[in-house]
Amino acid sequence: MALWKKVQRLPTETLNSLYPASFPIEVRHYLASWLEEQPWDDLDLMDPTTEGKALILLSHIMNQLLRLAEHNHNIVERMRLQHIASNMTVYQMQPLQLVRAVQEILKRERALLNQGNFPGLGVPGQLPQAGSPAPSPAPSPLPTHSTAGGKQSDDRERHRAIERLALKVGEVQNCRKEIHHLQESMNWEKQNYDSLQAQVIQNSMLDQNLPKSCNNLQNRIQQDELKSQAFTEKRIKLIQEAVHTLEHTQQQVELHIRSWKRQQHLATIGAPFSDNLSSLQNCCEQLLTINIQLNQEMIIAGRESGVEPFREQQEKLALLLKTLIQSALLVDKHPPQVIKTQSKFSTTVRFLLGERMNSGKPAVVKAQIITESQARNLAQPGSLTENVGELINNSAILDHNASTKSTSSTFRNMSIKRIKRADRKGSESVTEEKFALLFSSEINITGCETTYNIQVISFPIVVIVHGSQDNNALATILWDCAFSEMDRIPFVVPDRVSWQQMCDTLNTKFMSEVQTPRRLDNDNFRFLAQKIFDEPDISGDFQNRMVSWSQFNKEVLPGRGFTFWQWFDGVMELTKRHLKNYWTDRLIFGFIGKQYLHLLLQQSEDGTFLLRFSDSEIGGITIAYVTTTDTGSRQILNIQPFTKKDLEIRSLGDRIQDITFIQYVYPNRAKNEAFNKYYTVMPNKNNGYLQATIHTKVAGEQSSSRMGNGGGAPSTLSPLPCDLDHQTQMNLQTPFNTAPPFNTAPPFNREPISSRMGNGGVSSAPSPLPSETPMETPTQMNLAQINDLFFTHPGQFQHPFVNPMLFNQLSYSGGPQQDVLMQSNPPMQGVLEPFPEQGQAGAHYQMSNLDLPPPTDWEFVELLGGDTSRMDTENFQLPQ
Repeated sequence: MALWKKVQRLPTETLNSLYPASFPIEVRHYLASWLEEQPWDDLDLMDPTTEGKALILLSHIMNQLLRLAEHNHNIVERMRLQHIASNMTVYQMQPLQLVRAVQEILKRERALLNQGNFPGLGVPGQLPQAGSPAPSPAPSPLPTHSTAGGKQSDDRERHRAIERLALKVGEVQNCRKEIHHLQESMNWEKQNYDSLQAQVIQNSMLDQNLPKSCNNLQNRIQQDELKSQAFTEKRIKLIQEAVHTLEHTQQQVELHIRSWKRQQHLATIGAPFSDNLSSLQNCCEQLLTINIQLNQEMIIAGRESGVEPFREQQEKLALLLKTLIQSALLVDKHPPQVIKTQSKFSTTVRFLLGERMNSGKPAVVKAQIITESQARNLAQPGSLTENVGELINNSAILDHNASTKSTSSTFRNMSIKRIKRADRKGSESVTEEKFALLFSSEINITGCETTYNIQVISFPIVVIVHGSQDNNALATILWDCAFSEMDRIPFVVPDRVSWQQMCDTLNTKFMSEVQTPRRLDNDNFRFLAQKIFDEPDISGDFQNRMVSWSQFNKEVLPGRGFTFWQWFDGVMELTKRHLKNYWTDRLIFGFIGKQYLHLLLQQSEDGTFLLRFSDSEIGGITIAYVTTTDTGSRQILNIQPFTKKDLEIRSLGDRIQDITFIQYVYPNRAKNEAFNKYYTVMPNKNNGYLQATIHTKVAGEQSSSRMGNGGGAPSTLSPLPCDLDHQTQMNLQTPFNTAPPFNTAPPFNREPISSRMGNGGVSSAPSPLPSETPMETPTQMNLAQINDLFFTHPGQFQHPFVNPMLFNQLSYSGGPQQDVLMQSNPPMQGVLEPFPEQGQAGAHYQMSNLDLPPPTDWEFVELLGGDTSRMDTENFQLPQ
């Protein structure tokens, strides 16, 4: 009661909007204390036991209203309360609607009171008081709310519309009851009238009051006939209004179903989506019940009148029922939109009217694959005569789950065995050809004699036969999903869209694929526009530019061997697998052109760098940094991009830690502060082995002292022949730093150096087969002598077959020297173990658990062009 006392102080117009016609304000007023004492909020609408509790609560409400009417001496109030109690019977068929209505009313009352900012607050509303007539509330809908409450508000409005419709059907039923009651009264009165009439004829002289009684009875019969006629006309009018309201309400529900499907489609590229179908299922079930009830009332009315006054309405009801049942079949879980032949997948179909199905015969859902042309002509007979593909495991039974109150068919282990493609036009590829899965079934509804053939199609799918087609197929699906209309002809999409639409799509897809809250910003979009339009100097005037499908994924980018989508998809894949946290922490600038990059770094301190996605390679990230050359000019350099394969070997954070001459993340954040949490800490293992790690070295890193520790810009290297591509070279870059003692081993049973190391002295791949001949005692060789042969000064090679970019550094602990040179492709990890020689002092080293040992004297002599035919494999030494 305390809540109601406060609610009465709200403005009258606010009060009128709170209470629907099916739960008028009088009920809230007269039963205020009792209503607030009941545990409405504890009733779970999904709990099967709630329906019984709701019927008990409804019975209490009706009994209390009738009791109040009996003890009310005001005839107007008494009749009003009786009328309200009679109208409450509409909830007997749907008791859960009563619970939902009261829960919503109490919730709205509390919310309005918490706001406390109504202009009329403090002025009591005009509510019915004892002894005064109660006003009729206006059945106005709840105001619509925006943001997160928008969807809930829409759901409430739909339920309110259905409640008003159910109330109208209840009025039709009450009219029928009144007509029956009047008909019974007239039958009794006519019987009495005939009896009195006979008595008047026989005893007219004996009883003078008989004619008067006979006349009074005749008048009552005439009055009842008039009342019956009025109720009959009212019933006809109510039925017509109910059919019209049903049509309008069902249109709104069907619109919501189509909207749900569209949101489900957009969810495939990352748009937010709620897959909860409980509210829609409840609406469909109520509409089905109302449709059947209205049809029954029409049949009864036609039988009683002896004519068919509702033929048009009955035909409309039949069409509405068929449309509703057809709309109730949905694809709850769609199949993958890119499907490879012979691969397994699953999908689920749901029927929202499953609880009303005839349980005598289980319904079977069958699936078949159809072309885009067949999807457009489903309504035409014979459109599915041609079989374009063969599906395995393509049928399932519609099963009802009583706990979730859902009815669905799940197709498990479905696969496309074969596919027949249509003739392609022009440059159209197989990855642009769209198919769909068609699901169909025959449904029988309880209370309906007709068997309904219903069907629904999946989202468009692209069928591929090889994994290399996946990328282009995804582009077709992305374009179809992002730019299709809700009620389109299957599967029509525009050939050109605005750049703003493209930006929204790329941003949504990127955030969803990477699973990051960080959005693409305007700088990113500017670079993407420059790339897709091939206009490096493009300004901000590109929002209204149009992007074509060809620009998106048919035409290769100028000077590249890939399309815009292939490049963008490579960036997403790299970021998703290796750079998600860096991107989320805003350590990666990302999409930026070189011109803008120069503007940002040109005025920054030496060693300032930023991370950007490579625009020349698919799925690469590069480090751009600023340095000062020997002549004092400013220079922006870009390190060879790191790809997915590189970052699988060594993470981005560790690579940044290795490169010591980059010190500040743009604009001026210390590198170690920004990336410290991404550095890998090597565990201390005491397993008898010396630990080895891989480090990233930039070519010529130590050739300049301007950058302090780590050197400056790479020095110019002469072009050297090499079998390896540029990417692999960058993975293997380490110049000679020191001249530690070095051991050589004889080349017994080893491959010739020409086949094992290739041009340039670089191993194209480590040999998988170890030498079958044990290594002999190695001879000692001073690496300083090798330095003299290969260097004019440290850091620059003289021999044309040795490239400093083709070595990796292996660091180890426990020895007097810190750098040992090893050939590797890709970089190898190994352990250096002491190998003492008899009669020799000092430590010497050999490699263990590696595929290849260090280069031997034999190989060095062959590299230098010497004659190896006369070499003593056991005692040979280079001159001291």
